[in-house]
Amino acid sequence: MSAIGQTLSGSPGVGLLDRERIIAQAGFNRWLVPPAALSIHLCIGMAYGFSVFWLPLSRAVGLTATKACPDMSLGAELFTTTCDWRIASLGWMFTLFFVVLGVSAALWGGWLERVGPRKAGVVAALCWSGGLLVGAIGVFTHQLWLMWLGAGVLGGVGLGLGYISPVSTLIKWFPDHRGMATGFAIAGFGGGAMIGAPLANLLINYFKTPTSVGVWETFVAMGVIYFFFMMVGAFSYRVPPAGWRPEGWTPPEKANAMISQYNVHLKDAHKTPQFWLIWWVLCLNVSAGIGVIGMASPMLQEIFAGSLIGLPDVRFNALSPDQRVIIAGIAAGFAGLISLFNIGGRVFWASLSDYIGRKNTYYTFFLLGIALYAITPWAAGIGSKALFVASFCIILSMYGGGFATVPAYLADMFGTQFVGAIHGRLLTAWSTAGIIGPVVVNYIREFQLAAGVPRDQLYNTTMYILAGMLVIGLICNYLVKPVDKKWHMSADEVARLQAANASAAAVPSGSFGIDKGGFDIKAALFWAFVGIPLAWGVWKTLESAVKIF
Repeated sequence: MSAIGQTLSGSPGVGLLDRERIIAQAGFNRWLVPPAALSIHLCIGMAYGFSVFWLPLSRAVGLTATKACPDMSLGAELFTTTCDWRIASLGWMFTLFFVVLGVSAALWGGWLERVGPRKAGVVAALCWSGGLLVGAIGVFTHQLWLMWLGAGVLGGVGLGLGYISPVSTLIKWFPDHRGMATGFAIAGFGGGAMIGAPLANLLINYFKTPTSVGVWETFVAMGVIYFFFMMVGAFSYRVPPAGWRPEGWTPPEKANAMISQYNVHLKDAHKTPQFWLIWWVLCLNVSAGIGVIGMASPMLQEIFAGSLIGLPDVRFNALSPDQRVIIAGIAAGFAGLISLFNIGGRVFWASLSDYIGRKNTYYTFFLLGIALYAITPWAAGIGSKALFVASFCIILSMYGGGFATVPAYLADMFGTQFVGAIHGRLLTAWSTAGIIGPVVVNYIREFQLAAGVPRDQLYNTTMYILAGMLVIGLICNYLVKPVDKKWHMSADEVARLQAANASAAAVPSGSFGIDKGGFDIKAALFWAFVGIPLAWGVWKTLESAVKIF
């Protein structure tokens, strides 16, 4: 650290990336922290939009048409330089992303709590952007294993660290609005694809030449752009001094049994039934939603087929190639629309949870989700595009809301001292859901198709199974009770831990001169810095979505 170390107030040994360096000083505005988190999450959220690369990569060798080798094994495909990659093989990138995300968040969540969000954010930027650069080399040399290793594994580590880097910091800055704060930040992960996917399309078309499909160049350009934004976010993080509270705010006098005033140590959290019940609550909510996200486009096309272009009696198999191209474009608008609700749901539901409670919020997710999954086959049967699309928009808002609400749920159960690390471990539920959800949706679809079920009815059984999964999640949520007091840390333990982190030493005692803050000029400019790209992404999404109707 000596190479980058700089001293803080003349104190030797405090490096530029160290936690002590980023303790907020008098006059700091806490509303600068959410856009810092968004700067990182809007970049790593492009993981959801990576499918934009599959079609051009599937003809990277053939250029104008896919140069296929049908009998080639996956092992041979990892190293071939003469055959194009299959889209199914490229799709494994999603599994790598979310498995590595969960594993890395679990492995290094404790480290993040010790070193602070700035250092974790810098490492996330190096991994995510570096992974794109290594992936670009893989595309340039046409080595699938190298693209998996770079963008998938190294990038996945960046996803995990970048995803959890702001969680505990935001919860500590906004004890009065825990859900809203994490909702704003984690909304960025859902919104990343809305910006990244159209940006990638623009760059691919710009870099495309007669000898290149333009993907490796796009990886390099996006890697550089993302590195800049993520470093701005990382260096804008600040942590509150130990004992800080917003000016004029005190914890509610009336005790809420579901909001603990105590902390549970990281080493003990996973030993409690509450951790595993919330693990299953998240896993089942995400499994149901993520399977739909992965199949949103083909699902709309196969169910509504000709009715999307004013031909209600024409089924999918009877469509001409040109008509299929048209409805594919319309279905892309559906995928974009549910992404928009995925983002909005993260802010809406997480903010609502501050008023109705986390447990009641998840009750809403499961009860409403069960009803909506159950009625979508009926909506498809009567040909109601509006009801079908509306149902899935609400479902995906609750999918996003589940992600944004769970950090506050954990803080309520286990306290704020280790919430970032505990959240990191809980994200293994996401890794598991990333396998369960697509497997349930994709394999049941294949089984139904092989059995001769009409394409417009392929997903009926799947919807009922997903509703059943939510019933189990509902039961798990019901069983969540306050953590037994035997797991609570004593006040002395917490004080010793905070002293060891040097959190209390860098700032004078008292009110610290830090209040609730607001939208001053500096905060407004920072919010515009992240808000303008997000607004552009929303506009591009709505531009596509309007074609559905």
